[in-house]
Amino acid sequence: MKILLDEMYTGLKEYFQTLGWDVLTVQDVGLKGAEDRKVIEYAEKSGVLIVTQDQKPADLADLRGVPYVLISKKMIAKMADAQIREKYPDVR
Repeated sequence: MKILLDEMYTGLKEYFQTLGWDVLTVQDVGLKGAEDRKVIEYAEKSGVLIVTQDQKPADLADLRGVPYVLISKKMIAKMADAQIREKYPDVR
């Protein structure tokens, strides 16, 4: 499955490619600055999974049955916390 990175994650394209994913960005497909609905319509039509940090496109994708991953601030904080605790177990 191809991945479509929403605007805030464009800089992750090379990382996902290195991990073996076939990746596009909204810029690659001419949707830079487009309404969320347009991005989701493209994802639906193209059969791609969208990766976003914004709740609205995630909600729209969910309503349309488009596969998505929502990278929330809560998720980022939990990952950072786990890394800090692992790397520096005595810090508090």
